[in-house]
Amino acid sequence: MSGGLGFPGSSGASGDGQSSGPLRTDVRAADLRPQDDGRGAALSRRDTDRFSMLGVTWNDPGARVSAKVEARTRAVGSGTWSRWLVLDGDSGQGESTAERGGTEPAWVGPSDGVEVRVTSGGHTSARLPAGLSLAMIDTGGGNDGGGDGEDLAMAPAGFAADDPVSPPPGEPSDGPAPSGGPAPSDGPSTPTDGTDHSTPPSPDGTSGGTPGDDPSTAPPPTSEPPGTTGPSAPPASTPPPTPTPTVSIPTAPPSTAPRPPITSRAGWGADESISPEEPGYLPDGRIKAVTVHHTAESNTYTCAQAPAVVRGVYAYHVKELGWKDIGYNFLVDKCGTVYEGRKGGVDRPVQGAHAYGFNSETTGISVLGTYTDAAPSGAAMVSVARIAAWKLGQYGVNPAGTATLTAGDSGRSYSGKTWAKGAQIAFPAIHGHRDGYNTQCPGDAFYGQLATIRSWAAGPATGVAVTSVTGAGLAGSTYYTKAAVTVNWSTATPSALITKNELLVDGKVAASVSGATTSAKVTLAAGSHKVAVRAVHQSGKTATSASATVVAETTAPAFTTKPALALRAGLVNTTAVPLTLSWKATDSAALKEVRLTAPAAKTYGPTTTSAAHTAKSGAATTWSMTAYDQAGNTAAASVAGTPVIVQESSAARTGSWTTKSSTSYLGGKSYSSSAKNASLSWTFTGRSVAWVVSRASTSGQAYVYLDGTKVATVDLKSSTTKYRDAIFTKTWASSAKHTIKIVVVGTSGRPTLTTDGIVYLK
Repeated sequence: MSGGLGFPGSSGASGDGQSSGPLRTDVRAADLRPQDDGRGAALSRRDTDRFSMLGVTWNDPGARVSAKVEARTRAVGSGTWSRWLVLDGDSGQGESTAERGGTEPAWVGPSDGVEVRVTSGGHTSARLPAGLSLAMIDTGGGNDGGGDGEDLAMAPAGFAADDPVSPPPGEPSDGPAPSGGPAPSDGPSTPTDGTDHSTPPSPDGTSGGTPGDDPSTAPPPTSEPPGTTGPSAPPASTPPPTPTPTVSIPTAPPSTAPRPPITSRAGWGADESISPEEPGYLPDGRIKAVTVHHTAESNTYTCAQAPAVVRGVYAYHVKELGWKDIGYNFLVDKCGTVYEGRKGGVDRPVQGAHAYGFNSETTGISVLGTYTDAAPSGAAMVSVARIAAWKLGQYGVNPAGTATLTAGDSGRSYSGKTWAKGAQIAFPAIHGHRDGYNTQCPGDAFYGQLATIRSWAAGPATGVAVTSVTGAGLAGSTYYTKAAVTVNWSTATPSALITKNELLVDGKVAASVSGATTSAKVTLAAGSHKVAVRAVHQSGKTATSASATVVAETTAPAFTTKPALALRAGLVNTTAVPLTLSWKATDSAALKEVRLTAPAAKTYGPTTTSAAHTAKSGAATTWSMTAYDQAGNTAAASVAGTPVIVQESSAARTGSWTTKSSTSYLGGKSYSSSAKNASLSWTFTGRSVAWVVSRASTSGQAYVYLDGTKVATVDLKSSTTKYRDAIFTKTWASSAKHTIKIVVVGTSGRPTLTTDGIVYLK
């Protein structure tokens, strides 16, 4: 198979990137030149007409290529050459009627240059199959270029393939190059390998019935799972002429799981004229398992380009490999959009060409992209789980169970397991292509996620947990509220697979919301309650979270010790007299905090009972506090006080005192004495008093008398000089008239003391 790389092609592009009917997909081919005595092959770098997908094919559909197959392309517009892309070496002999073997096709984006190399690593026994050829696919419709509306018909490129040949007899010389094998036959074929059994075709050769004749088989409107950004469906095209029915079509049984949105073949622009054969159905009409694939191409496609990728895979399977239709039953893009694959009715047991040897008992789902190192997107995995659950649910198969399949041919798995034709082999109900064929598909990273997909598809939901309760306070592991709360939760299972969530209060349903909703409101009666969430999976299985304890109560906290003020030690000035605010609050359930609201805003924890503050001298100040419990109940209390500074000059004196002046003293002056027994006395009415002094390393001692009784000996010595220092304080339970007297001790070597007066609180 050979042909020139440059030829005009018609694409049917439209300005908005959407199809107005079936979109023609052109396939061009060029032979690879053998090298190294058949152990290698290459296509030298050259210009081409525009294409977006490529693959390498060979003559024998049963042959495998153990060599490394690589290609690189030149991007349209930028002229930048890509890195070398490794092609998955074997698409698998999808069906017995395959006309050629080939790699998986690879999406490369709009390109106008190509280079290919095939290397066997120098092994003399690793000869390549005959007829190696590069297939280049132009998917048409503008989507492969991101919807730029460019007319994809292009002038001939500047280079031709190595060893170009004339077109086959009867084919116009200016038409498309040959596609790599004989055209598919017009009628159904009979398998010869025991793998894919002949089955009755549908009446119209497309979806198992014309729209309007059987609503259950009509393609659904193009739609996408919530939250995806996939393309909208182009208008449906006029279907091809309906063939005369030859057999009855299998019924579409109901499923235990809901059907997800599916983009029809018309929606992704399938050209039905290239696959005129009628669909086939599983011999016994039952799907026993789901085989999961990847298309082993680039992940760089956009979601708007995904329909073009599907069209490219379709054209490659049919035009290059000689399959009668696209091999997969369903395809899924990275945004989670599901596409109808092989025709015959998405709700029917259509036989695909995706798992050679096991096509007659399985349905195939393939995710667009390659997942050797990176797992598919969450949206794609959710859609795979939903499709698998729906299809298996039609036939009573547990997605988390196993299925015993009969091998239609001898084979070998990727892990090395072998079997003979007719062998009975157990597979997970949802398994990877590698389990039944020697291929990496669906890639290591994707294969590692199949257990998660089985769990999502089978149910019940996992990871159901109450995460918080809004409108309630949390103390330890218990929530407290007055009555109304919003309960919030999460699940590990995606919401698309959850039918509904139920909020349980003491085991009874208090609220029911959709599976996508993760919170619900409820009003609780007074008392302690157990609150939980029950997730109802689409299978009907349920999972209930651990309970959270929520106490509803309306009892307010109490100030068992009312707020009170007391003078404290510290430096004094007229705008900041140091004092202590004290209180004690309790609650019958759980105290949350105590807030000071005036004259300043402060918040204290439930165990705090005092705080240091300052107040302006001579100003009456009200200190307001509010206690809060965890439920939101409150109690308020306050205390008022006025700090008053009394100068030393107001004291009654005995002995010798000297006036000293400095801006560091209160009022600019102070009294100083070194005479033993010299004294100063002040009388006041209040509940707290502080003596204010100046201190230095030479300061002496004083006796303090309260209401005629000696209560303390105070040493004023300080390693650093201090002014206006409240060194002695006393507080009483209530306000009363008191006298404080200071007497000089006359300490040897440092007899002097200096005082600024007193402060009392009234």
